[in-house]
Order: sequence, then structure tokens, then C-alpha cells
Amino acid sequence: MTLLRHVVIVGGGSAGWLTAGVLAADHRTHAADGLKVTLIESPDVPTVGVGEGTWPSLRDTLQRIGLNEGDFIRRCDASYKQGSLFTGWRNGTATDTYFHPFDAPPSEDDVDMVSLWNASKGAAFSDAVSAQSHTCRAGRAPKQFQTPEYAAVTNYAYHLDAAGLASMLKEHCIKRLGVTYVSDHVVGASLSADGWLHSVSTRDNGEIEADVFVDCSGRAALLIGDKMNAPLTDVSEILFNDRALAIHVPYSESSTEIPSQTNATAASAGWIWDIALQSRRGVGYVYSSRHTDEAEARSALSDYLANTAPGCNVSGVDARLLKFRSEYRATPWVKNVVAIGMSQGFVEPLEASAIVMVELSAAMLSDSLPSQTGDLHLVSQRFNQRFAYRWARIVDFLKLHYILSDRPEPYWRDQRAEETWPERLRELMGRWKAMPPSREDFSQSQEIFPAASYAYVLYGMGFETQTRSLSRRKDDPSRAGQRLAEIANKAEKLLAGLPSNRALLDHICDRVPAEKQQAAKGVVS
Repeated sequence: MTLLRHVVIVGGGSAGWLTAGVLAADHRTHAADGLKVTLIESPDVPTVGVGEGTWPSLRDTLQRIGLNEGDFIRRCDASYKQGSLFTGWRNGTATDTYFHPFDAPPSEDDVDMVSLWNASKGAAFSDAVSAQSHTCRAGRAPKQFQTPEYAAVTNYAYHLDAAGLASMLKEHCIKRLGVTYVSDHVVGASLSADGWLHSVSTRDNGEIEADVFVDCSGRAALLIGDKMNAPLTDVSEILFNDRALAIHVPYSESSTEIPSQTNATAASAGWIWDIALQSRRGVGYVYSSRHTDEAEARSALSDYLANTAPGCNVSGVDARLLKFRSEYRATPWVKNVVAIGMSQGFVEPLEASAIVMVELSAAMLSDSLPSQTGDLHLVSQRFNQRFAYRWARIVDFLKLHYILSDRPEPYWRDQRAEETWPERLRELMGRWKAMPPSREDFSQSQEIFPAASYAYVLYGMGFETQTRSLSRRKDDPSRAGQRLAEIANKAEKLLAGLPSNRALLDHICDRVPAEKQQAAKGVVS
């Protein structure tokens, strides 16, 4: 068998450079005997920089490839994300909000989450079971000035400028990790007699051969689609949204406080994201073209901006229109071609699954890469099974956000129609009327969304699980009361000891005088 010596990645952006970074760091590309990693990037394809939300997993990925967190925050205009705040999704009234924080409720082995919530006597579910929604509401950072890089007091991810991330990763991969960079257009690809990809053709650098090819060419899918004919699974009859209007919104003052979460506000035919970076906000209206037209969508976005960014001289008229379809490939690895990023799939941006799927794909590819090319078939089937499962679970979870709404608009009525629900979600919803979500509902050890995430959405939207008649240890009111007191005490300490997001980011970016840094330090135990 032939030794696996060379991986070629077609396409840059966040997907291409994250994949290159993971492969190069794991397989010693900088060393003479390491795996050769080549990335081919078209000089004419810009990165779509609308402001991206991420998952806490990105902290591990950045550490894995050797990036300094402070440098990352400075270069990528990054801020801290500790979850999502949903406004108007249930009925659109003034009090219609709920949090999906990153910190999980107490272990289900310790106390039943519904019993804990019931014992709180009227608190919002997230406030009852987690201290993090309290810190988010107060705009607190997830760590203190002295907390080490990537360490956390409360669990966190980032909001970031995707173009800045791609640029930083590119520099790091080339200068520090030994990735070979080719700026050129891929104009073709050649298959061997057995149907495996032999080489790609570039306009200026000719044929480039490799043992494995990673398709990060986005929706163009130059390799996995055009050459390997891996089919797409269309889920647009489940997830209706297929358009987004995106715009950058400047702050009126540089000292404007930065929210601790992604804000997701329901609209008549979709929802509006609002992501706060250090220097600006990224705002966009994700909507269904079957339920509204572009002019109405721009008007709705203008109304939102007028309410949330008065005097900033931006409106929906200025927003960039993005078109997409929710679909994915159930077989993203075919022979020696692996699709990662939008070439593998894309569903609407709710819950920020795009970058995490790149991370998971790059990590599994790197961890599974065999030493012999003849063994690629042994790992490709497992990869395909894992990611077909993950895409299906993402579809389930995103649909959950819509089906419990009482909003009257046609868009929301259509979302509630059970014929548009995935079969597995329909089964789970029936089960959860009798018992809360638990780990027993999710069979894989590396679930994309755990039971706690489903619970935050279900009970945030007013779903009811019947009260248990059995007396179990973890339903004990005294146990629940003790846990509620512990959570309330933790929230009090966090609020007293954590700086604001703006204060911590200013400290990292050297925008705070030393005496103010000292005064802002606190202790959280």
C-alpha cells in the first residue's frame, strides 16, 4: 500500500484554513517527515464577513492549532458569547423572552430539571437552573482579568469577524505550521481509472497531485459535487428560510456595552440576528421567500434598526442579500475526497452550527487519517455515518425553535404544521409530554446538541411536561430547594466579581489605564 503523504485543500475561508490548521498541527507539517498540507485558494473569492457566532468548542480548536487567545481577540474583533437570547418567538408580547445559555443545568443524576424549575415558583426556566442567564442579562464577561487564556468562569464561545479569522488562520498556517499556499484558480480535476481523484488542475500552477483532497470550495462544491457526485439532502420543506439580509451597524460610541449573547428576535416571516463585536454589530434578517418578499423584508429590517440603532444612519435598504437553501450531503466523504464547510452542507444560521461543523469535520478527518491510502475506505464510512447523524440532529433542533410558537402569521402557522416536522422530533415531542429530555434520548457520546439544549428551548417556549406522581430522590423538594439556593448564590458571586464584556475586552486590547484595570479586578470562588 502507498503511504499517505499529501493532503490538498481546495478553498480557503474559515473552513479551509481551520482544516489546514488542524491537519498541520496534528501531523507535524512543519517537520521534514510530517504530512504535507497544501491549500489552494482562488484570489477572486471574498470571505463573507457578516459577524459569526461560534460554540465553546472553538476555544479547544484554537488551542489545538497553537493560537494565542489575546491575539485572536484583537485580530478578529472578537467578543464573548455565552448563549442566545430569544425575543418574540412564542407570542411576540413584551415579556416574550428566554435564554439558551451555554452552562448546563445540574446533572440529571442529582435533581430532575423540571422538579427544580417547579420549585422555583415562577422563575424563568433558564434563571432557575443556571446562573449564566443572570450574568448574560447583566452584560458580564465569562472570566476575570487574571483568568488564564481559554479558561472560563462561565462557559463561553465567541462572536467574531469571519474575514478576520480567515486572515489570521492563513498567516498562522503558512508561517508557523508549514502549510503550502497556492493562490490560483482550480479549473478542473482528474479521476483515475478506479474513480479516485488523482489531481486538480490550476490555471497558473498546472496539475497538483495528492493522496487526499478536502473540498472547502463552498456551495460550488468543485470536487465533492462536480467530480464525485455526492448527492444533497434537501430539508427546505422542514426549515423554510432561504434568504438573509445582512448589514454592519456601527456603535454610536466606542464605549458602548457589548451583550453577552447572540440576540435572536422573531419577525413576521423569520428572525433577526444581532451579534455584537468590539467595533460594530452584525445584524441580519433571515426569512422565507415563500412568506414575504425582499421589499417587505428590507422594511422589517429597517424597523428593527430604527429601534435598536437610532441615529446610526443604516437601514434595510443598505443590507446585502444572501440566498441559500437548507441542505446537506449525507455522504461527505467519497473515496479520497472529503467535503468540509458549505460544500458539505448549510442550514439556516440559527444556533450557529456552521463553524462548529467545520471544527468537528476537521478534527474527525485529522484523528481518522490513516497512514496508508489503502485504508481510507475503513474510516470514510464511519465519518459519513457520524455526519449524516449530526446534520439530522441539527435539523431536528432548529425546527424545535419554531413548532411551539403561538404567533399568528402564516409563516409561523406553517412552521407548526406537523407534516413539516422531522419524524424523530415528532416522536421526541410526544415523549417529552410525559418526561423531560434526558441523555437517554441521545445515543451518541458526541451529540451535537445535548438534552439540556432541548430543555432550554422547550421550557423557554412554554412547553409543559406532566408532573411526576412517583416519589424519587431527584424530585425531592428539599434537594431542589438546596440546588436553587446554590445557583442563586453562584449568580450573586458572579455578578459581583465579573467585569463587563467591554471592560475585559478593553483590557485585552490595552485600552484601559492600569489604575482602572486594578480597580476592576474581583474574586469569584
